[in-house]
Amino acid sequence: MDKQRHPTLQPANLAPFNYCPRTKLVFGPGSVAGVGELARELGARRVLLVTDSGIVRAGHAGRVREFLEAAGLTAAGFEGVEENPTTRCVQRCVEVARQHEVDAFVGLGGGSSMDTAKGCNFILTNGGEMKDYWGIGKATHPMLPLIAIPTTGGTGSECQSFALIADEQTHQKMACGDPKAAARIAILDPALTVSQPARVTACSGIDAIAHALETAVTRRRNPVSQIFSREAFRLTCAGLPVVLKTPGDLEARGQMLVGAAWGGTAIENSMLGAAHAAANPLTARFGIVHGHAVGLMLPHVVRFNAQESGVADIYADLARLAGLASSTETPEISAELLAQHLERLMELAGLTRSLAGLGVGMGDLALLAEGAAAQWTAQFNPRTVVASDFKELYMAAFGAGSTES
Repeated sequence: MDKQRHPTLQPANLAPFNYCPRTKLVFGPGSVAGVGELARELGARRVLLVTDSGIVRAGHAGRVREFLEAAGLTAAGFEGVEENPTTRCVQRCVEVARQHEVDAFVGLGGGSSMDTAKGCNFILTNGGEMKDYWGIGKATHPMLPLIAIPTTGGTGSECQSFALIADEQTHQKMACGDPKAAARIAILDPALTVSQPARVTACSGIDAIAHALETAVTRRRNPVSQIFSREAFRLTCAGLPVVLKTPGDLEARGQMLVGAAWGGTAIENSMLGAAHAAANPLTARFGIVHGHAVGLMLPHVVRFNAQESGVADIYADLARLAGLASSTETPEISAELLAQHLERLMELAGLTRSLAGLGVGMGDLALLAEGAAAQWTAQFNPRTVVASDFKELYMAAFGAGSTES
């Protein structure tokens, strides 16, 4: 054998991982029509449909309820989901679930609907308060089956075992995770995402891209997470410009929906990093929509992380995958091209790129930085990031070029 032409393959240096798929995925236009039969497969008889008023107005909640009832199930509704759900919102959902003695959940909407359903499931089946489940694996009793039906291509919550619930008093976001909380089934129907407002499409789509990029480089990245991160980025980077320009394009909507699901799967196996850590205080203190806040900080975090050579290599690979860079460019240049593309996507989405343009003052940055450094996801960032680093990141974003939304 010609060793010049057939070099010996070297064994890969694989990071340890523990991968167990928990969620059955059903994808395709019109697939939501099967929700009743899928619920029956899980043994459901009395289902609580957890959603928000916007989804009700769009007609999606009514259709899902009809599909459930046509399969012989009793369907009650909780329509009080709030953006960034709080412990009070979850408690109201619990009261409705107890009243109707439900044995299954359907979370219909964005990540907030699915988080509320998961939070309700924790308390209904295990008792106590949400703070009792802050962390991982603190539910000691079985939980009811959940079917997740996303109407946005963004959070990937349908493929995660975490509920993100804000404390009503402190506004601290609590990540409550347990394998038992993961959806048993996720229905990915791109037709449901066409009705979402343009701003929701933009913010959720930017969030999905951020999930792909952050999970690709965290300290916990592994062979499983990187497969999902890479495919999530490929789909969402191609799909987002199309859905922003042509909202009715079902193929692009499907790309965003599946890409978001793969991003959620990557989060489950890899976690997130500094962009999400920096975004959370912006949402808590200034009410900036989560996806907008993440997208605003992400280019600056990419530049910060790219100073680590191994991370720059990963960014370069993703930039080449998306056609943003060629193999002739150095990893550092490729990472910068990636950061610039993220800024262009923000502009295409019509989202303000500067903190100053969103009402944040220079005097707020130190307190924001302290809050960001205390976020759980900060510890998973590939490059160590402390309060002083977050302040530099906020300063970089403070006067960045902006397009008013």
